Amino acid sequence: MAHEKNHDYHILNPSVWPFLSALGAFIMLFGSVLWMHGSGPWGFLIGFVLVLYTMFGWWADTISENQAGDHTPVVRIGLRYGFILFIMSEVMFFAAWFWSFFKHAMYPMGPESPAVDGVWPPAGIETFDPWHLPLINTLILLCSGAAATWAHHALVHENNREDIKRGLVLAVGLGLIFTGFQAYEYLHASFGFAGNIYGANFFMATGFHGAHVIIGTIFLFVCLLRVMKGHFTPENHVGFEAAAWYWHFVDVVWLFLFAAIYIWGS
Repeated sequence: MAHEKNHDYHILNPSVWPFLSALGAFIMLFGSVLWMHGSGPWGFLIGFVLVLYTMFGWWADTISENQAGDHTPVVRIGLRYGFILFIMSEVMFFAAWFWSFFKHAMYPMGPESPAVDGVWPPAGIETFDPWHLPLINTLILLCSGAAATWAHHALVHENNREDIKRGLVLAVGLGLIFTGFQAYEYLHASFGFAGNIYGANFFMATGFHGAHVIIGTIFLFVCLLRVMKGHFTPENHVGFEAAAWYWHFVDVVWLFLFAAIYIWGS
């Protein structure tokens, strides 16, 4: 037959999601600029809601395509490559914050010269003791990563649905605890975001990591819901695999933050 499928690729139907995602991103960016100039947050919030709606709808369609059998082995390879490229872009994103931190730490600005006579951390900045709450948070996040690995192993090698659920529940719970401790640390910081380069670098680097922890926690929670609905098989679990990769990326970034900012930078 003329329209019979004789290949392993998934030909997508026309979709409104790319247009809505671009529109939402534009409105959110334009609204944020207006917000910074005193026009209120409404434009930003409208764009943000539209972006969230697009994300939910687009990923829901992707899950439906997977359950319908459209994600053949060839398609799954493409999805994996795409997610690897996404993580590589995230690596470069965090490289910018590390670059800024190391630049200012090794060449601190002094009162007379931009390159000499400065001190790091800047005078008056009381840094966190890395061996108290930051160390506890490091252990919590590493344990969460281990729990995600346990759940992934239970799926791929044993197809043990109960262990998958237990591992994901533990991973999500520890991720939430990490976020709570991070918020507690922020509330007790002796320095702010504005007025000093140390605070700006600290809150941008650890804050964006915290945002990634929240996103990764939601990612794992969605995987837990899908497991409870009977999704994923040892052969077909790209969504689960992507969540595990993302969570391990978050772990590695935190280890670099802990070593560079909390230990070396203090």
